[in-house]
Amino acid sequence: MIGCLIVRKRNGIKIQKGIIVETEAYSQEEEACHGFNKKTKANHTLFGEPGLFYVYRSYGIHYCLNLVTDKNNFASGVLIRSVFISQEEERVASGPGLLTKKFQVDRKLNSLKSYDNNFLKIFNCNIDIDNEELVQTTRIGISKAVDLKWRWYLRRSRSVSKRVKGDKTPKLQNLKTLKFK
Repeated sequence: MIGCLIVRKRNGIKIQKGIIVETEAYSQEEEACHGFNKKTKANHTLFGEPGLFYVYRSYGIHYCLNLVTDKNNFASGVLIRSVFISQEEERVASGPGLLTKKFQVDRKLNSLKSYDNNFLKIFNCNIDIDNEELVQTTRIGISKAVDLKWRWYLRRSRSVSKRVKGDKTPKLQNLKTLKFK
């Protein structure tokens, strides 16, 4: 999903767009996943068909946006952690709460198909990304399954929520390679 374009519309008009630069994966086979114990009313979307948006409230404070992956009746998804937005302050959507605030994401978008709705979509943006440009590391803000390296981010982006120790923030000119139409 890194390098994909996310677009938010309201009343058919594009109000926000950006490039996904940081994600985290979750699977019902590990304790940090909302679907680890069982399917509930709150997490049922995570067990749905791949491509659905799963939106939940984190600690009752902010929303988090996930894309359901894998297969029906198996809880797995990818949390979209950070997005680069061209022509805006580089860290305006660097973190799940900032991202959902900027893209006006709330529970109303839960269970929508990411590819077939009039509010929020994800597109392949055809940005060339080499494997060396992706940093794979542990997830953030969890207390279980903390050793799994299921977080990825685009090294050349300044919009990442938290970098691995020793990975310096890139210079400003590196953003030019992330421009999109």
